[in-house]
Amino acid sequence: MNDERSRALYDRALSVMPGGVNSAVRAAIEPYPFFVQKGDAGHVIDADGDRLIDWVMGLGPLLLGHDLPEPVQAAIQRTASEGPMYGTPTEVEVDLAEFVARHVPSVEKIRFVNSGTEATVSAVRLVRGATGRNKIVIMQGGYHGAQESTLVEGDADTPAPSSAGIPHDFAKHTLPVPFNDEAAVQEVFDEHGDDIAGVLVEPILANYGIVHPVDGYLETLRELTDEHGSLLIFDEVITGFRVGGLGCAQSRFGITPDITTFGKIIGGGFPVGAIGGRADLIEHFAPTGDVFQAGTFSGHPVTMAAGLETLTFAAENDVYDHVNGLGEQLRGGLTDILADQAPNYTVVGTDSMFKVIFTRDGPAREGLEGQCEAGCTQNPECPRFGFCPKNAGDVKRAETERWRRIFWGKMREQGVFLSQNQFESQFISYGHTSEDVERTLEAYKHTL
Repeated sequence: MNDERSRALYDRALSVMPGGVNSAVRAAIEPYPFFVQKGDAGHVIDADGDRLIDWVMGLGPLLLGHDLPEPVQAAIQRTASEGPMYGTPTEVEVDLAEFVARHVPSVEKIRFVNSGTEATVSAVRLVRGATGRNKIVIMQGGYHGAQESTLVEGDADTPAPSSAGIPHDFAKHTLPVPFNDEAAVQEVFDEHGDDIAGVLVEPILANYGIVHPVDGYLETLRELTDEHGSLLIFDEVITGFRVGGLGCAQSRFGITPDITTFGKIIGGGFPVGAIGGRADLIEHFAPTGDVFQAGTFSGHPVTMAAGLETLTFAAENDVYDHVNGLGEQLRGGLTDILADQAPNYTVVGTDSMFKVIFTRDGPAREGLEGQCEAGCTQNPECPRFGFCPKNAGDVKRAETERWRRIFWGKMREQGVFLSQNQFESQFISYGHTSEDVERTLEAYKHTL
């Protein structure tokens, strides 16, 4: 591929932006990222004119793909033409709030913000304010945005900031535990239960390789928080309105959290975040309560219109049947390819999410009968169960550098754009086709 223009743009960008990018993950590909000129259905065209099948989809927000259906596009254009924003409430934010409250089990009231990070920052402040407690339990390797309370590594005994600029005194209030480890979270509650404000967890670890919960794990979190007077926060910034359809992942698993954070799809491709939950909890936000939260661009009318029309279109059309069907086709095809070419590797994902984790160990090729057919679901009867990733540490121990330094580039040469590292999810959109899936499977077969 000819990257002459991307290289020139990156050279310019390095002079005026740190690392030449505005979000660190975009620089993960070496020696430089390619620049995108435009999107087209399930594809992107880069600055040098190369067309790629796009499985990144803006890192998740683009449920409908790059070509928005006419009613969605019309609503965005109409709202933008009426004025950029006003600093007052608008009807469309009420409409979107009512839509979310009708469809998501945990949501009685909602506060819109401007990013997933802002949503999780506000949710952590909310549970601390509502409970009068300080400590937050998070999952090791889980990502909840660029915020001080969750950029923490280590374990519950020795938490430490994972970024410069965060005082150690902040990190001591965060208790990291391994995902899917019931004994570890039980131990943390035994020791700190009286001071734990809440547990912040993705129902599926979706930003670190796509790791399903083992049977009973989310139920354990629900029981422990109830028992100790803590609050359960589901971070559905990624899974929201993608896994489990309009009911989100919480409806899939049958667990109702106290608070849910949203982002990505809820804004239809525009900057957005939201915190929803029980009315008595959300009412702690100012102006009705004593937890301050505000933002100039919160409830931005163009974002609200994009989100509402995207979700309405999904509700009234075959969007979830289409994307989930392609997901089954893609993950099933990958499972067959890996069984033949790389039996140690693991296919993960559900609904319209997928990934191949370059796990180092697995059952013998002849022992794969009865494995999960279209993505790991943590099935104890699966011959891979003892080898498939159970937490972020398991994903990190995979061949992450081979994935990034060799595999990603070879897939791009085959015309397939995958997420920039081993950890980020990949997404299917309404703009993708069965032909896109088959071409992608051929690229995996060739590259592996």
